[in-house]
This record gives sequence, structure tokens and C-alpha cells, in this order.
Amino acid sequence: MFVRLVYESFRRQKRRKLLAGAAITLGVTVATAMIAVATDIGDKINRELRTIGANLVVSPEEDTLDVEIGGVNLKPPSDGAFLNEADLPKIKGTFWHNNITGFAPMLPVNVSIQQDGKTHDATLLGTYFTKRIVFGTDVFTTGVRSTHAWWRVSGAWPDDNSQDVLVGDRLAPRLGVKPEDSLSISGRQLRVSGILSTGGSEDDQIVAPLPLAQQILGKPGAVRRVYVSAITKPEDAFARRDPRTMSGPVYDRWYCSPYPQSIALQLTEAISHSHAEQIRQVAQNEGVLLTRIEGLIFLIALAALLASALAVSAAMATTAIFERRAEVGLMKALGAGRLAVASVFFAEAALLALMGGLVGFVAGGLLAHRIGEAIFNSQIAVSPVLLPVILTIAVLVTFAGSAAAIRGAVRLDPVFALRGEL
Repeated sequence: MFVRLVYESFRRQKRRKLLAGAAITLGVTVATAMIAVATDIGDKINRELRTIGANLVVSPEEDTLDVEIGGVNLKPPSDGAFLNEADLPKIKGTFWHNNITGFAPMLPVNVSIQQDGKTHDATLLGTYFTKRIVFGTDVFTTGVRSTHAWWRVSGAWPDDNSQDVLVGDRLAPRLGVKPEDSLSISGRQLRVSGILSTGGSEDDQIVAPLPLAQQILGKPGAVRRVYVSAITKPEDAFARRDPRTMSGPVYDRWYCSPYPQSIALQLTEAISHSHAEQIRQVAQNEGVLLTRIEGLIFLIALAALLASALAVSAAMATTAIFERRAEVGLMKALGAGRLAVASVFFAEAALLALMGGLVGFVAGGLLAHRIGEAIFNSQIAVSPVLLPVILTIAVLVTFAGSAAAIRGAVRLDPVFALRGEL
């Protein structure tokens, strides 16, 4: 009898049930898509943000020393502290090597430029442009073209093994040079392959392949600092804890989480006599941006579910109280208690929620896939593990929308209900 009551309800009230089911499906569709995007958005946004620059910097360990005795600062001079270029491939040997999207070493050198009978003092910055690096069996390409994607060149980029240079767009007019011209820099004739525009201090400098800067400085293999782009997890209270106070599983959890600090520690371990730290303005702004975007996504999902619950509430109120008052009155006149009457309506709501949840889950997966292609140019897949969660949400939303109507139905007086009164 119970099953027949539920079946007859769906058969005789197709339009009402269809409207309620459509409301559930739409709400679940949006919620599924937003949850899928939220769970996958961190890495994708981090990869997009990596195009705005590095978020970690590695410098010589001596630069972090600050020793003062008797008012005299004994900190070693920065000009004498260098990293070893041979250690740089080890960056890809860290635990989070897959999260490191690129790195670019920097070596500034003071040079003199002879041009049209005049001598100009300037800084020559040695770096990688698109350097091919080999570590074990892994081969990858890195340099400023991946870590400093906003750099623009009028002309051609130099080859990392060439004697070509880039001249900053503020320095070029003072020297009167353009692409394909030659410059005499510290006694070397070098070709200008392009004019560089960065909006930063490099516009007043000359940017050259790292080996050329090392030759001019007379220090083969020397690197002054390394900028690293890494996909990281936004800071939380656990990330800001001092790892020196941790032990055992707590330290392992911190070390094996892609926090900027834990990746910086691993970079310090990989490169001899180095100190790595996050570029705090970049890392903190990324964390704030990710938190706000995720908050907006969950707010959209919550709004969709709330709208769905309100639509279900309107549909169920009409169905339960107005159209089915005689049925409820008859059930109670035959001896059915409040629990028995409520169980019929809750069974209908649960069945409606499961059907709408399944359809919404499939539709939400397609919507998430479409969002991924349109915004991130990549796929966002909905994990099957999410299905029980979505169905549970659908049932809870439907019950929440139906609760008031069902409560009114079970309180109907059978005498007035059978007479058509409320």
C-alpha cells in the first residue's frame, strides 16, 4: 500500500512533480559544477598566476647573516657571495619538483659601454632565456621567458649560448642603438638582438646570456640569485608554524604540503649554501585571491541550492496541503498516525531528490567541463566519489524545502480535511 501511494502520487501529479524535480536538478547542476570547479581551481589559478612572476627567490646564505659586534656590522659583502650554477638542476630533484614550473638565475655585473666615443656605466644582467636543463633522465626548458612572461622584446630573443644581448628600452635611446646594432661592452663586441621592455629596472640595463655575464665577471658558474615559480597552497595557520618546533608526523605533514615555506626549505636543501624564501607580496596576494574566488564559488552554489529549496517548498505546499488534503484526511480517518502520513511525503521527496540529483550530477559534470574549457583551456572532471555527496545534498535540500508543507499536512484535522476545509 505504501509503495502504491507513492506511485500514485507521481502518476496523478506529474506536472507538480516535474516542476519540483526541475528545481532540484537545476540547483544540483549548479552546485555540482561549482564544487567541481572549487576542488580543481587551486592548481589552475596558480598556474595562471605563475605567468605574473616568480613567487620564491633563492640567494646565498651569507646574505641572510647579520652579525654586529661593538657596533660594527660584520656581514660579508654581498658582492662576494654567489650560488653555484651546477646546483640549479637539483631544483627539479626536490619532492615538489612537479610543482616548480620554472626558474631563472640572475647575475648582475657592472660594465662600461663604449659608444660613439663616449663611455657609459650600466648593469649587465646575466640570465637564462630558454635554457635546456638535464637532471637525471628528466629534460626540461626554463628561463625568464617562463618565469617573467610579461617581458616584451622588440626584435629577437638571444640564444643562451650566443654573444647577443637585449638592451632596455630606456637605455637604448641613450646609447642610440636598435636591433642588429653592435655594442662594445667591457672590451667585447656584442650584437643587440632586441630591445627589452619590462616596466622595471631591467629597462635601464643590458640583459645577456648567463655564460656571457660570468665571463665578464671572471667567475664561471657564479649565480647571484635564482627566481623560482612554483604552484603553492595558500598559507594557513599550520603553514606559518615554525618547522623547528615540529617532530614526527606533524613535520612530515608540513614538509609534504606545497606551502611556499616548505618548498623554500626544500630549495635550501637542494642548493648548497643557499637561503630560499617566498616573495611575500606575491604569495600573500595569491592566497587572498584564491580564498575570495573559492568563497564566491561556494556562495553561488549555496544560492542555487537555496533557490531550489524555495521552489520545492512552493511546489510541495500546493501539493501537500491544497491538492491532497482529502487523501491525508482519509489516511488519518483510517487510523494512520502523523509518522505514517509524513513518511509517505518524505518518501516522495527522497525519490524526487535522488532522480533530480542523478540528472543534476550528470548535467553539472558537463557544465564543469565546459567552464574548464572556456576559462582555463583545460578539462575539469567531476570525480565519481562526489556522487554520494551530491545525492545527500539533493536529499537535504528537498527535505528542507518540503518540511514546512509536510508539517502542515500531518497537522490537518481529518474532519475538516474530508469536508474540504483547512
